[in-house]
Amino acid sequence: MATMNIGTRMAAVALAVAALLAGYGESAAQSATVRVDAVIVEPLAQTTPVIGRLVPRRNSIVAARIDGPVGRVPADVGDRVMLGEVLAEIDPARLAADVAYRRAELQQAEANVTAAQAGLDLARQELQRVAGLRGSAAFSQARFDDASQQVLRDEGLLAVAQAQVTRAGVSLQQAELDLEDAQIRAPFPGVVSERHVDLGEYLQAGDPVVSLINDEDLEIEASVPYDRLSGLHPGITVTARLDNGSYAEALVRALVPVEDPLSRTRRVRFTPIFDGVQRSLAGNQSVTVMVPVGDARDGVTVHKDAVLNAPGRPTVYVVGDDHVELRPIVTGNAVGGRFEVLSGLDPGEIVVVRGNERLRPGQAVRIDGEG
Repeated sequence: MATMNIGTRMAAVALAVAALLAGYGESAAQSATVRVDAVIVEPLAQTTPVIGRLVPRRNSIVAARIDGPVGRVPADVGDRVMLGEVLAEIDPARLAADVAYRRAELQQAEANVTAAQAGLDLARQELQRVAGLRGSAAFSQARFDDASQQVLRDEGLLAVAQAQVTRAGVSLQQAELDLEDAQIRAPFPGVVSERHVDLGEYLQAGDPVVSLINDEDLEIEASVPYDRLSGLHPGITVTARLDNGSYAEALVRALVPVEDPLSRTRRVRFTPIFDGVQRSLAGNQSVTVMVPVGDARDGVTVHKDAVLNAPGRPTVYVVGDDHVELRPIVTGNAVGGRFEVLSGLDPGEIVVVRGNERLRPGQAVRIDGEG
């Protein structure tokens, strides 16, 4: 009876193994859709990490331009605002009244010009009439002199009236600018990081209203040791690693020619290229910049998404004849979004970068994008 039980168990085990092999064969035969990338050779340079930070190129305290009580503050901390959007407003009632008063002054000055011009025209007509009598018994030199003087006086009155129009126009323009400045607007797009006023406060010209930071226009600033500056000059591309583990390229924009005597470092500004990088970034966020310290050399690299952290050593799936091969590799330093390959891959080989988590060795694949 015991012998029969053992035989039965062995048969069951054999059936289970056969079923597993059949399932594996079906899995290997089933085609999977994947995305691929090529193993390439590119210039590499020895680098050293330098800790930097993200700094906004525009980070300012927006101030009031005129005096007056705060009528409303639509912007609050954390609000994202567009260029020209109203951050706060000074009560415009007094300013609007001043505009109306200045406009009335201008109208009065213009009326004075009209009156002065009419007086001058009349005086010129009188002078012309008296001058027409010259050579006759009715001509009077005294009357001619008086008419001439009257023309000069009226020309002066007209000039004064015209100057008053100019002055009144400038006053009106200033009042209109003050009314416009009652609305304190964002000088650039960004996020309100701090609000300095509230409803009802009285502002003087120059008082802070809000702090505004442009988080869409960030640079990297790093203090680089003086003996690491030889490999940096404007236009050089370096690799930067963000806190979330993502990589981005950055161009050297400027080397600030001021050295910290204590740390023997100089500030370097980099312009990051965030294409494809998730933009949850903030001012003063830490960034690691890989600063070159040696001459460039050519090296074999593979896309970082192709590398699987298998137990023991990294592996990749290599595509060949529409099937994949699981191959162990030895990696070196990170190079942007890629890893240097020390052994295991040759330039030109095609590796899987999407869909590799569910693959099995020998499985057929179909490259995404093929017809």
